[in-house]
Amino acid sequence: MRGCLQGREDAWAALLEKYKNLIFSIPVRQGIPREDAADIFQRVCLLLLAELPRLRQPEALPMWLIRVTAHECVRWRRHARPYTSREPTEAEMTLAHDEPLLPEETLARIREEQMLREAVVALPPRCRQLIHMLFFENPARPYREVARSLGLAAGSIGFIRGRCLGRLRRQLEKMGFR
Repeated sequence: MRGCLQGREDAWAALLEKYKNLIFSIPVRQGIPREDAADIFQRVCLLLLAELPRLRQPEALPMWLIRVTAHECVRWRRHARPYTSREPTEAEMTLAHDEPLLPEETLARIREEQMLREAVVALPPRCRQLIHMLFFENPARPYREVARSLGLAAGSIGFIRGRCLGRLRRQLEKMGFR
């Protein structure tokens, strides 16, 4: 955050890289079309840029992003269909009852997903690539293709996967994942 406040573009790029999936996942999870989710992402980034000097605690940034993104999703829904006859959305009903923008279970899941993303990023490059290919791509790549991409023998992928998952588990434990 300090680098961003100093106007360093590399710091801003790193900050966005770290939190892009967190921000983008919220509108997508709420069923907002991807192109509109991209617009929400851009709006949240602009708000972050404007508010960054006032954010005092870097560790509070993920929750701030979650709240702002959830608010922007509600705002998008209001402006996307202002006059059509329709049933109120779940988010609108939540606002009507003065409850938080996202249910606590959803917030917990989003926090866990962000922690997982951060733990994967902290892994050595080969483990990070392997885990991404096996668990984050849809469909997951076959072992042969993973082995070829990483320059490994196909028979070693299962063993290396186990070591990488062990590293990921230890990283998550170190981060306080329950």
